[in-house]
Amino acid sequence: MKRVERLHALSELLRRSGTRGVPAERLAYEFSVSVRTIKRDLTALENSGAPVWSRPGPGGGYGLVAGASLPPVSLSPAQAVALLAAVSAAPDAPYADLAATGMQKILDVLDPRTRARAEELAGRVWVTAPASPSRTVRSALEEAMAEQRVVRIRYLSGDGTVTTRDVEPVLFASRNGHWYLIGWCRLRNAMRWFTVSRIERATVTATACGGHTIQEVGEPPADARPVHGGGS
Repeated sequence: MKRVERLHALSELLRRSGTRGVPAERLAYEFSVSVRTIKRDLTALENSGAPVWSRPGPGGGYGLVAGASLPPVSLSPAQAVALLAAVSAAPDAPYADLAATGMQKILDVLDPRTRARAEELAGRVWVTAPASPSRTVRSALEEAMAEQRVVRIRYLSGDGTVTTRDVEPVLFASRNGHWYLIGWCRLRNAMRWFTVSRIERATVTATACGGHTIQEVGEPPADARPVHGGGS
């Protein structure tokens, strides 16, 4: 399990534990890592803003502050289905697995009547999802981007040439139905666009990125925009 996925799963386990503390030793066993690694993960969660609490002594451990989960959400059935359709239609998007988990959380806190109506309406929306790249490759790219570490990729170019490159990830971009990893290629010593579906293998290294910025990529296409939670 990649670190990004483990952090998410760790927060979910702590949330489900309620007011019961979970010892670090049990957390380490659950995720097949050392106690030291779990404590680093817990610190990372705290630094990201998660309301982690700790209680020493027998019966103690770690948990999330009560009320940290989502409150009741007011969505119309159509709004809920719109979110479901967006997530279902883009399984190849970066962090798609986390999006699906987040969508399930939203459904879980809808009032029963709205959820029932949303589920009925969802049955009237069909999608043909694109083929998804290897889960292993996607996890490595997602972790490298989130942690800003160099990722080593085995890449099949359009002319059939296979190369191994160390890339500093800068952006994910969707263009004409394809997802790209944009990053500083240490082999070519330049910014490059890599079609994610052509990345045959990806491994996150321990090397931190050198600080290349989004501005180095250049101007985005006229019809491109960052994802965000606001309006248009």
